[in-house]
Amino acid sequence: MKDRFFLIKSSIEESIETLRSLFNSVEDIQKAAFLITESFLRGGKVLVFGNGGSAADSQHFAAELVGKFRDQKRKGFPAIALTVDTSALTAIANDWEFGYVFERQLEALGRSGDVAFGITTSGRSQNVLRALARAKQIGMKTISLVGRYTDEVKPVSDVVISVGSSDTQRIQEAHSLIIHIICEIVEREVTER
Repeated sequence: MKDRFFLIKSSIEESIETLRSLFNSVEDIQKAAFLITESFLRGGKVLVFGNGGSAADSQHFAAELVGKFRDQKRKGFPAIALTVDTSALTAIANDWEFGYVFERQLEALGRSGDVAFGITTSGRSQNVLRALARAKQIGMKTISLVGRYTDEVKPVSDVVISVGSSDTQRIQEAHSLIIHIICEIVEREVTER
C-alpha cells in the first residue's frame, strides 16, 4: 500500500515539476501559435505528425483545430494528422521504408505557407526529422514539440518547443498542455480577426 501511495505522489510531483519547466518555453509557444494563426489567416493548413503517443497527440491536436476547442460557433481550421491514413502509411513504409512515411505525405499535401508540426518526445525520431527537413524545402514553416533533447530538431525547425524532461510520460503530459494552449490562442486570434 505504501509503495502505491509513494508512486502516485512521486508521479504527481514529477509532473508538476515538468510543467513548471514550461515557463522556459512561453516565448516558443507564443511563436508557434503565431505561425499557425498566420497560416490559417492566409489560407494555409497545419500538418501534424509523430510516432506512438505522439501520433495520438497529433490526432488530438488536429481534431481540436478541425472541430473546436472552446468556441463551438467558429469555422473549422484546416489541420491534418498524417498518422491516420493507414493505407498511405503502410504503402510508403512497404515501398520505401518507415523513415519516409511523413516526408512523402508532406510532399503530396504540403504547400509553401502551410505549417509542419512534428512531435517527438526523444527529439530523435528520424521520420519526423526527415519530414521537417522536407517541409522546409517546400517552404513550409516548421514547429517541433520535443523533450529536453533539441540538437537534431533545431536545424530543421523554425520554432522548437522543448519540455525540460527526458521522461517520456512527463513529456507527453506537458505536450498535451502545450497543444491545448496553442489551440486556445489560435482559436481566439483567428476568430477575432
